[in-house]
Amino acid sequence: MEHIIGGKDFVETLIPQRFPFVMVDTLYDYSETSLKSGFTIPSDAVFFQNGSFMESGLIEHMAQSVALHTGYQFYLRKEKAPTGYIGSIKDIEIKQLPKLNEEIKTTVSILQEFGGITLVDIVTTLNDIEIATGQMKTVLAK
Repeated sequence: MEHIIGGKDFVETLIPQRFPFVMVDTLYDYSETSLKSGFTIPSDAVFFQNGSFMESGLIEHMAQSVALHTGYQFYLRKEKAPTGYIGSIKDIEIKQLPKLNEEIKTTVSILQEFGGITLVDIVTTLNDIEIATGQMKTVLAK
C-alpha cells in the first residue's frame, strides 16, 4: 500500500483549480525535486467522454500535478502559493486513455528551476504502465 500525504480535500487547497475542473485528487509523494500525484477518473470529469478520459484531460492532469508540487512547496513554508501558468508543452506522447474509475498516477521531476520558471519532465502511469509522457515549462505569476 502506498503512503498518501493528502487526499482530495487537502489537494484542492493546494491548487488554484476548483470543481469541476480539478484533475488531481491524491498527493502520494513529495520532494524538492519531484512529486507523485493521483487521479481516479470520475464520470463527471470535464474531459470524460465516450467511456474514456480524453487527451486534453490527461494534459490538464499533468499540468495540475506540476501546480500541486508548487502548492505543496508553499504550504510547507506556510506561504500562499502564487498562480502559475503553462509556458510551453513539449514532446507530449499519449499511449492510452484511462477509463471510468481507473486511477492514473503521475510523477513530476523538476529538471530546472530559475526565476519562477520551472522545467519539468512528466510521466503518467495506469497500473504501473506508462500511458503518457511529456515536458512542461511553467511560469509563476509575479
